[in-house]
Amino acid sequence: GGAEVYLCGSNPLSTQDDVAAALVAHYGVATYAIKGEDHKTYYSHIVSCIDARPHLTMDDGCDLVTVLHTKKRNFLRDVFAGTEETSTGVTRLRAMAAGKVLRYPVMAINDADTKHLFDNRYGTGQSTMDGILRCTNMLVAGSTVVIAGYGWCGRGLATRAKGMGATVLVTEIDPLRALEAAMDGNQVVSMAEAVPRGDLFITVTGNKSVIRREHFLAMKDGAIIANSGHFNVEIDIPALDRLAGGRRREVRPFVEEFRLPGGKRLHLLAEGRLINLAAAEGHPAMVMDMSFANQALSVEYLRKKAKTLKKDVYIVPRDIDAEVARLKLRSMNVDIDTLTTEQERYLRTWSEGT
Repeated sequence: GGAEVYLCGSNPLSTQDDVAAALVAHYGVATYAIKGEDHKTYYSHIVSCIDARPHLTMDDGCDLVTVLHTKKRNFLRDVFAGTEETSTGVTRLRAMAAGKVLRYPVMAINDADTKHLFDNRYGTGQSTMDGILRCTNMLVAGSTVVIAGYGWCGRGLATRAKGMGATVLVTEIDPLRALEAAMDGNQVVSMAEAVPRGDLFITVTGNKSVIRREHFLAMKDGAIIANSGHFNVEIDIPALDRLAGGRRREVRPFVEEFRLPGGKRLHLLAEGRLINLAAAEGHPAMVMDMSFANQALSVEYLRKKAKTLKKDVYIVPRDIDAEVARLKLRSMNVDIDTLTTEQERYLRTWSEGT
């Protein structure tokens, strides 16, 4: 689209170094990202992008926006709009908007139907299991998989785990989602009920300390714990480290064993960070294309409309959502029907009955 682009990682373990190098070598994109970067380096890379004085931000998790609104506020005057890819970031942005601190309009890409119904459900479901299998080589069939959270990511995970032969337990705080999980054929239980039974635990809630000290103590020997929510706070890792008293070691790449008093071993994957990006390659391009089409078309929309928008969080316009779906179907060589003139007229009227 003619923009000057600066890129940084959205998670310390999410970068693929060969991709980052290719973006620099072949596309001339200024890229600040290294797989496994520490906390200081991660935020220094975000600052490097902000130092380019962006006019528009495209975030994944809201860390870029947060730094702009806290430590680099003098750069805010150059920004006219932004987009946010993921549910965690949208939640943070809505909190900012509610607190009247958001300084420019942001499009919630995650809330587009052609994003969360496909990227979150099918993408997360497949890529999370891919990451877990790559680093553990565990047999899912016959195991008990505990999924914390039954949003679209949790739904996708439950479907994949069940399809691979697992017994699926779902934990929830939302009665509507819990009811849906139960009617989808999953066992809905509290985390306290789940922890003695689970072989594999996966958090996808967007909240913190979903699995914590009392849960670690009740888990069986050899339990595996993974996270596919955006941040590594869903698992209380400091509490796990304190319980182990420093008795921890890497037993495989991205698999760390914590030995608790009495000899019980718990295995944490990818430092509690996004397992699908840390140990695998993230979602397939064949589902991410819809998410990034939403990004591109929303950027075009914001470039034209930003001056007319309030400093708030906006849902992707319905016509953009529909256009992404139309383009995706065309790429898949799928044809659908159109309404006849009679059908259109029938839907516009109310007088015609039985």
